[in-house]
Amino acid sequence: MVRTIGILGAGRVGSAVARTALRAGYDVNIAGSGAGSDIELLVDIVVPGARAMSAADAVADSDLVIVAVPLHKYRTVSPSILAGKIVIDTINYWAPIDGRLNDFDIDVRSSSEIIRDYFPGARVVKTLNHIGYHELETDGLPAGSEHRRALGVAGDDAAAVTVVMDIIDRLGFDPVHAGSLQTGAAFQPGTAIFGGRHSADELQEELSRSADTPSLSGAERG
Repeated sequence: MVRTIGILGAGRVGSAVARTALRAGYDVNIAGSGAGSDIELLVDIVVPGARAMSAADAVADSDLVIVAVPLHKYRTVSPSILAGKIVIDTINYWAPIDGRLNDFDIDVRSSSEIIRDYFPGARVVKTLNHIGYHELETDGLPAGSEHRRALGVAGDDAAAVTVVMDIIDRLGFDPVHAGSLQTGAAFQPGTAIFGGRHSADELQEELSRSADTPSLSGAERG
């Protein structure tokens, strides 16, 4: 059972995820790029209730980790600290925002598959990437609510996907299993799902439409 969530990244996305997780009843550790003391005051103000730590300590003291660093900084996260952990990948490759990055421009795989290979041993699951960080805090509703928004979940580790789907439900959204990590390409930037509001049925329908294009990443980057 997940009781403590570690969040790598204390920017807008990481802070919004942290506040949402706290409201859902989780304990939260949050880390920036340096020592916990570097962001302690910021965390006390922006994410009251969360514990500021170094990345290594935040991961070691957590049952599950959410990586919410800017894409160009993913290589600053040590792969060794994530080995064996369930890791939610919230990162997108969005060239108009990130600029052109060779890691992703020359590889036709989805961004999460590339990141998974950088974190060998981590049980990577893709989700939370196709909702605005501000919407994460405003759109959550209790299970069974009318108009509850759905979020896609993609991963190769069935047990890890099950754990993450339970977390998405507790955060206030209907989880929809998209399939393997590769299918996460269906909710990357440039897709019909990215940034849209969908019920579980609507999201499943959009995922079915994308079934014939298992990797949108290369085609969409142009």
